Amino acid sequence: MLQLGAGLHPDLTGAENVRLNAALLGFTRRRTSELFDSVVEFAGIADFIAEPLRTYSSGMVMRLVFSVGDRAFQVKCAERMASLKRSGKTLLCVSHSAGAIEGLCERALWLERGELVMDGPVREVLDAYAGRPPSRQA
Repeated sequence: MLQLGAGLHPDLTGAENVRLNAALLGFTRRRTSELFDSVVEFAGIADFIAEPLRTYSSGMVMRLVFSVGDRAFQVKCAERMASLKRSGKTLLCVSHSAGAIEGLCERALWLERGELVMDGPVREVLDAYAGRPPSRQA
């Protein structure tokens, strides 16, 4: 088994580890520079990015690992789900993320304590859930 943070060097800073791991994942220096700020923001460790990794808590290391490596995996998964949807397959998405639901679904079910609150077009259900009046579409 690999431990969390395998492949990261404790004496390198968070920034250096991001760049090193991005290179190992095949990113060019240019692409890494383009994504760097969003990776750091996603990890939520901007105040510590210039510090050696050995000074990070295990939670900070975990956030950094997932911010670097998980992006490519997320894109790969999203592309696969979109492909399944285009081919007419039925997908069931269970999430608290309105963005994920809106991006994947045409229909939504709002459940609360095991009871159906609303079933309908995704935008209408998300608006109702958020307490907004349903949007009017022509």
